[in-house]
Amino acid sequence: MGRRRGIMSQRFKEELAKELGFYDVVQREGWGAIRAKDAGNMVKLAIEKAERQLAEKMK
Repeated sequence: MGRRRGIMSQRFKEELAKELGFYDVVQREGWGAIRAKDAGNMVKLAIEKAERQLAEKMK
């Protein structure tokens, strides 16, 4: 079975990594080099942003 396609765009992932402070690791070593904790924090932040955006649309 092939790899699943990512849901987040590359640009959005980079934005999140910059905001969380580990984008330098991504630039040097790629996405595979980030810690599991950082990946989890990135997903958490993406969910928070999506929830805020949805709440704004509902107003």
